[in-house]
Amino acid sequence: MIEENQNNNEINDDIKSKQDIDTKSDHISPQGDQHRPRHDTTRRRENRPPQNRGQQNRQADTSNPNKRKVPTTGYGWDNDLIKAFAKNEEIQKNRLDPNSRIDLKSSGKIKITPLGGLGEIGGNMMIIETDKSAIIIDVGMSFPDDTMHGVDILIPDFTYLRSIRNKVSAILITHGHEDHIGAMAYLFKEMQFPVYGTSLPLEMISSKFDEHRIKEHKSYLRAIEKRRPIKIGDFEVEWMHITHSIIDCSALAIKTPAGTIIHTGDFKIDHTPMDGYPTDFHRLAYYGERGILALLSDSTNSHSAGFTKSERTVGPTFDRIFATAKGRVLMSTFSSNIHRVSQAIEHGLKYGRKICVIGRSMEKNLDIAIRLGYVKFPKDKFIDAHHVNKYKDSEILIVTTGSQGEPMSALFRMSVHEHRHIKIKPEDQIILSARAVPGNEASVSQIINHLQKAGASVAYQDFTDIHVSGHAGQEEQKLMIRMCKPKFFLPIHGEYNHALRHGKTGVSCGVEERNVYIMSDGEQIEISAKSLKKVKSIKTGKVYIDNQRNNKIANDVVIDRQTMANDGVVIIVAQINLNDRKLVAPAKITTFGLTSGKAQGYLIKELEDVLSHYLDNVKPGIMQNNKALEDELRKVIRKHCVRKFQKYPMIVPTLLVQ
Repeated sequence: MIEENQNNNEINDDIKSKQDIDTKSDHISPQGDQHRPRHDTTRRRENRPPQNRGQQNRQADTSNPNKRKVPTTGYGWDNDLIKAFAKNEEIQKNRLDPNSRIDLKSSGKIKITPLGGLGEIGGNMMIIETDKSAIIIDVGMSFPDDTMHGVDILIPDFTYLRSIRNKVSAILITHGHEDHIGAMAYLFKEMQFPVYGTSLPLEMISSKFDEHRIKEHKSYLRAIEKRRPIKIGDFEVEWMHITHSIIDCSALAIKTPAGTIIHTGDFKIDHTPMDGYPTDFHRLAYYGERGILALLSDSTNSHSAGFTKSERTVGPTFDRIFATAKGRVLMSTFSSNIHRVSQAIEHGLKYGRKICVIGRSMEKNLDIAIRLGYVKFPKDKFIDAHHVNKYKDSEILIVTTGSQGEPMSALFRMSVHEHRHIKIKPEDQIILSARAVPGNEASVSQIINHLQKAGASVAYQDFTDIHVSGHAGQEEQKLMIRMCKPKFFLPIHGEYNHALRHGKTGVSCGVEERNVYIMSDGEQIEISAKSLKKVKSIKTGKVYIDNQRNNKIANDVVIDRQTMANDGVVIIVAQINLNDRKLVAPAKITTFGLTSGKAQGYLIKELEDVLSHYLDNVKPGIMQNNKALEDELRKVIRKHCVRKFQKYPMIVPTLLVQ
């Protein structure tokens, strides 16, 4: 009982002490905060050191006029929190402010001139230059549209490059896709420069030099090591690993007199790539922390929300298709997508199939990848096309070209029964593991129709994961921008709407809107530490190539082909007497593509009348000049055709004046 009363007294004392302290809480100094009374026993308070009790008494004594005034804004740790918050706000702003990491006093300037790859898919080529030095990033090709009759590929116009050829230090290659290296052989037939890149794209370029019979130019190829900066002219360049839909891709860190530029090349952020080498975030972040003047980043998939799927997601789809296939499996994809090809081969081996690779580009690229050690497969599992019929259909996997419906590809020839060794059977399972490149939709649809008419099953749009893109979606683009934290942002690679959308993504990630510039081919941009501006436009465009003969096609030849295809042809052959301006014999007139049957006869009669009327009224001086006479007749005939047909046919007059 005595013990209980004693405990109650101690509790009451504690409550009273707390109430006393609470009434004076606004007058407790920060230093005294740690000595505030606690609920404790009397014995513990008696054991407290005398100086603590004295300190408590001194703080509680407000009657001493000489006592130091105590802050009334709150406890000391409140002030510390406010200071820490303000400091962290400053740190965050500095961390995201590119100007805090860029030398704004630098007087260096660089010029960036894209010759291809902007406002289009493919044909990538860009020049970065100072007053004394220049580098070229990629030299790619693109594909023609349906109006470019007889044209196989397009390459950039090298006119501007010719004017600065003496200060070009090197060509830098980001990766081995055709839209980045496909025009190299055509450039080297005219100009040669050192070429820096990783092993796979350089070997692909070497193979092109063999095809074009310029093997002697292989001496210009220079293999690089990633993460090792190289001094090239006025620049220092480092290749950094990045993931895409082809092996061994690189982004470029380019130190210039004006500051550091990051060129991403084509990329996506694949955390589980087939070769186990994800994007080198560490080096990108390294440069981001030290200050990036300008980021030039791939815009191709800028309208795609979220993340692009990993290449590995294709594997389970392949597995389901292979598991149910009863006959042969034919898989077609881009010949450069070695990881996709290797996945198909792995599943073919898993299900006990022999591998037959058909298509010149597919065979060449796979051979290069195996020879350089990028992929490894047992040689005894591969067979030639003429040995396919020696095995059961269920034991065969054919990997081939033709996913874009190219008329000369192996798969197309198989579908129309024109391939020498392979013809499509009703039991065949076809896998088209590629998305139609813009402009190729009709040809892809056509080859699917041919395959299905032959009775084969075609897996294309039925499976969502039968193909994944090699380009970054919006979230990956944001990650790239956030890692780099550039002052200036220049979206590249893709059509104008892709670059424009990418620019908006850049603004949402903290880039000032005035520091985002949507370039076009031929625009020359000057960048310094403080500004970005357009300085001029240079001549650019496309050169037409006949890939069968590896020759250029003149622009007027393509225009003539377009005219003949769209508006037809009128051919006139006539003999004219100079004295009386009359026809020596009836003119021979032939038309193509304007009319047919009886209407064609009526048209020829009309043109004969037009010719006679023209000769009656032609000026005497023109009769002395055969070329001028034909040019004037050409105009007269064309006017008649425009009035009658609203067409502008090609007029081919041959006038013999006697």
